Formats: sequence, structure tokens, C-alpha cells
Amino acid sequence: MRELDFSVVFENLPFILQGAVLTVQISAVAVFVGFLIGSVVGLVKLSSIRPLRFLATAYIEIIRGTPLLVQIVLIYFGLASLNIVSLDRFTAGVIALSINSGAYVGEIVRAGIQSIDKGQMEAARSLGMNYVRSMRFIILPQAFRRIIPPLVNEFIMLIKDSSLLFAIGFAELMQRGNAIRARTYKDFEVFIGIAAVYFIMTFILSRVASYVERRTRIRD
Repeated sequence: MRELDFSVVFENLPFILQGAVLTVQISAVAVFVGFLIGSVVGLVKLSSIRPLRFLATAYIEIIRGTPLLVQIVLIYFGLASLNIVSLDRFTAGVIALSINSGAYVGEIVRAGIQSIDKGQMEAARSLGMNYVRSMRFIILPQAFRRIIPPLVNEFIMLIKDSSLLFAIGFAELMQRGNAIRARTYKDFEVFIGIAAVYFIMTFILSRVASYVERRTRIRD
């Protein structure tokens, strides 16, 4: 058994941290776009129009029922193979992560809206507000406050899931770890270092989620 040498991690720390920054950037963009998609999907799933509800449900079930890695490869390699569009790695990663996140956020939004007491809508309607104004000014603000913690958790999951982008060669944290490993042959040390960086990022966000959840519970 050879001796462990973690100096390779410290020597390549700037290179690794650049990958961490890219990981956070692509995850942040994807969770924002995913929130927009999920908000629409969540509202549509609560619609009284059956075909729209069916489409929203089908989207959620298909995306949640297929591996994210398959979705990433399909968008990056599949679309190019059909000569539909050739996407760069960052764009393909954002699209894949956003579509995947949108399905989960859609369920979060739906659950958040349904968690609001029905009396809130009835009270708003009794004050002369129509459905749209009632949702905009009464229901959604309360629901949004409740879904902030699970949205932060979704961001955490997205940061970890972004490691799958190594499959298309995107230079995020995992891909940079592979590059260092291939050059130094220090597999264990490199991936322990990569795991430590992932842990630090997700731990910080977990603390943020816990704080927000406590604050939300106090206000409720």
C-alpha cells in the first residue's frame, strides 16, 4: 500500500476552485431557470383544464422517471446527431439541469400552493378579487415563503447532480478532478479533495436552508 500524498490537491487547488466556481455558476443558472419552468408547471398542474394538467403531469413523470445522465447526453449529443442544433457544453448543461430541476420544482410549487388554507382564497374572492389577483397577491406570496427551504435544498441537489456533466466534457469540478487524476495518478487523494470541496459547498447551503426554514417557521 502506497503512502497518501495530498500535496497534489493543494498544488492544484486554484484549478479545482475554478471548477467549483463553474459548478456553482451553472447550478445557479439552472435552478433559476428551473424555478421559472417549475412555477409554470406547478400552476398548470393545478389548472382546471384537463389537457394542460395532463401535459404538466406527463412532463414531471417523464423527467423524474429517467436518469439525469441520459437527459444530459440526449441534449448534448442527441440533438447534434439529428442536426437539429449543436450546443456548447455550458448551454447544454444548463438546459438539461433546468429541465430536470423544473420537474421537481413544479411539485414543490404545487405542494406549496396547496398547503395554503382554502379559506385564504375564499376570503380574497369575497373581497372582490378575481382568481388571478387572489393568486398573485394572497396565495403565491404565502406559498413562496413556504417553498424557499425546499428550493434551497433543490439547489444543493443540483450542485451535486452537476457532477454528471463530466460526461459531456464540461470543465466543472468533477471533470477537473478527472484531469488531475489522469495527470498525477493519485486517484484517491484527488477525489477525496473533490469530495471535500463538494461537501463544503453543500454544507454552507444546508446551513442557509436550515436558517431560512427556522425563520419561515417563526413567521408562520
